[in-house]
Amino acid sequence: MKHYMLLVVAVLMLGAVGCKTSEENYKAAYDKAVARTQENVGLEAYDKVQAEKRRYTEVVNGDSVRVVRAHCNIVDGQHADVKKYSVVVAVFDQLINARSYRDRLKEQEGFESYVVMNNSDKKYHVIVQGFDDKPQAVAFIKNIQENPSFMKMKILVPIPWILEKR
Repeated sequence: MKHYMLLVVAVLMLGAVGCKTSEENYKAAYDKAVARTQENVGLEAYDKVQAEKRRYTEVVNGDSVRVVRAHCNIVDGQHADVKKYSVVVAVFDQLINARSYRDRLKEQEGFESYVVMNNSDKKYHVIVQGFDDKPQAVAFIKNIQENPSFMKMKILVPIPWILEKR
């Protein structure tokens, strides 16, 4: 009977140790899910996504920049405060987050920042600076990208872009 109990305990311990998840198990499951997703998406859908990204890209003075034309509402301030070409550095779902980021841009960096709501995607876009001239906006973006000390705060979009007011 004693040997039987020891055998049962040993089997239970082996079973408990063998069922643990490991990093290899997680990685294998993740890789399998990624492969399934890539198979389901297909090249045609991938090409459509890439074409959509390129659709908004313009070349201004030899620099490629994303320009999105949209109807926007200014959140705080007057509609006259919004310039024709606005450089977007962050996009938020919640207004309080957008206002907080805008306030930090004004206080820490000294920019004339403001928040607009894009009517098409219903998101709050934080504008670091507005311009009446597109080449000035492109030069500003180029300065942000090439000069890390120009803007110390983290930019919350992969690449700053221009929101053109309609």
